[in-house]
Amino acid sequence: MDEILKTNQGAPIYNNNDSLTAGQNGPTLFEDVQLTEKLAHFNRERIPERVVHANGAGALGYFRCSSSMKKYTSAKFLSSEGKRTDILARFSTVIGSKGSADTLRDPRGFAVKFYTEDGNYDLAGNNLPVFFIRDAIKFPDMVHSFKPSPTTNIPDPNRFWDFISLSPESTHMILWLFSDRGTVKSFRKMEGFGVNTYVWVNKQGEVSYVKYHWKPTIPIETITRQEATKLAGVDPNIAKRDLYDTIENNIDVSWNLMVQIMQPDQIQALPFDPFDATKTWPENQFPLINVGRMYLTKNPDNSFAQIEQAAFCPATLVPGIQASPDKLLQGRLFGYADAQRYRLGANYLQLQTNRPEKPPANNQRDGMMRFSIDKGIVNYDPNTLNSGNPMQSKSENQSAKIPVEGIIERKPISKQNDFTQAGEFYISLTNEQQLNLVSNIADDMKNVNSDIQKRQINNFINADKFLGYKVAYMLGLNN
Repeated sequence: MDEILKTNQGAPIYNNNDSLTAGQNGPTLFEDVQLTEKLAHFNRERIPERVVHANGAGALGYFRCSSSMKKYTSAKFLSSEGKRTDILARFSTVIGSKGSADTLRDPRGFAVKFYTEDGNYDLAGNNLPVFFIRDAIKFPDMVHSFKPSPTTNIPDPNRFWDFISLSPESTHMILWLFSDRGTVKSFRKMEGFGVNTYVWVNKQGEVSYVKYHWKPTIPIETITRQEATKLAGVDPNIAKRDLYDTIENNIDVSWNLMVQIMQPDQIQALPFDPFDATKTWPENQFPLINVGRMYLTKNPDNSFAQIEQAAFCPATLVPGIQASPDKLLQGRLFGYADAQRYRLGANYLQLQTNRPEKPPANNQRDGMMRFSIDKGIVNYDPNTLNSGNPMQSKSENQSAKIPVEGIIERKPISKQNDFTQAGEFYISLTNEQQLNLVSNIADDMKNVNSDIQKRQINNFINADKFLGYKVAYMLGLNN
């Protein structure tokens, strides 16, 4: 007898793929308890290391704006040429545990914390421009399938490819991951991407949509599958060592921050949903604009205190930058902060590495590991016993007035278009890069069950028939 999915409270789940949104393409609703329960439970599965992004390294430095973006955003750290903002950056592998090798085939986390005058701003992304899924409700399932088997405690390609083959939206990301971009040995020689789409709003309340790109000022470097495997045994910490030694020797480590900007009236004509994290924006339609440069100039004095306790969350925003209806981003807004509260405690923002430049002033109190001392008898608002302090700001932050309406429903986005960009990416590669990609995929799938192999090959054929046929041939499934 088949078993149906049920919540922890025993309620049947009829849709485990789509979050509850305001309309088919609208933002996610907080009332989606199925989503929040799933993400909250997932965040509490492991202690004490991060569930994902456990293995990493970081450094401190600054960002200097080179082109004012005040036409598009009121964010002050992007408002004027030459403006300098202190930053902290952390790079990591996603799936591997804290002691895993730096060179494993895996996306690399690329997270930057800006200590701005209006509070902290976290830009937490990856070294690849797209992601495996478009809706955060699938994130716990995705990571479960990538992590070791709960029976053997060993990673199992059958589990990985079973999930991937049943998630056709992952095809684009899989091609990026199994290309030469999926294995690196230096954090400072890779690109970074915000992945999600964000909203910029200027002082007039005008809205633009934005994608972030970090471009290293030195050439990108990747390594082959064979070299990655060798280094995993010979020097598993090579990327962490390279970053530390380079900064210690006062060698330049920097990236240019570029953005793509889209106006709301450009959305309708697109053949894809620009809020879909499995998609890129064509650079010939939305050219890259140089915003500034990030410099990493100082290694941490204490890696645990400054880097491992650094807590990033896409909901850490400043005036002038907001979240878009991107369904993956909408879940991250809750999931990341909740993970930090579980991992580091309710007062994780009091840790020095996470504190904003200006001290917070609100009526949140107590909790485990609280070390700020709040004086006075008033811990509520409104009040008269403390002359109304702390009081609301007299100047309203300009926010994007984006109309939202729709029927509350669980449905996938209307423009899924899962395979077009995957095929375009494959065609853009050189013959050697295509061969490496096919070889990497076949090597990983060689011991996978044939029904899963065939299902995934069908996804590849939908992207590009020659890609699918080549993978099938290398797996001996050409008949």
